[in-house]
Amino acid sequence: MLLSLDFLYVPSKDPDREIAYYTEVLGGTHLFRVKAMDTEVSAVRLSAEGPLVLLAEHLEGERPILIYRVEKLRAAMRELKKRGWQQGETLEIPHGPVCVFTAEGGQRLAIYELTRPKATQFFLGRFDS
Repeated sequence: MLLSLDFLYVPSKDPDREIAYYTEVLGGTHLFRVKAMDTEVSAVRLSAEGPLVLLAEHLEGERPILIYRVEKLRAAMRELKKRGWQQGETLEIPHGPVCVFTAEGGQRLAIYELTRPKATQFFLGRFDS
């Protein structure tokens, strides 16, 4: 059911320091930095095959959210409910609709449907100051 881990949605407290760490220490590539609606989100690619790291000022809590792509969000939610899953909050990210939930052990997970595949390309190279 889970097709790929596409995003690590990471709470950000100090974007400048965090971007520097992910790029200078870990060797990642800074793809974009968008400031809008009193918050900031930056994207860093750490590896060619791995998920995109999204550093988000507005994201509450200390734990990141692991965002997995599914073929059809509503169908995946129905299937997970049959298995005893507790539905969480639904929202939208630039790439499509998302359902965020908490797994056993307190990990934050999400499933999403990729309805806007060009979203990353739209922001690519944008660095708001």
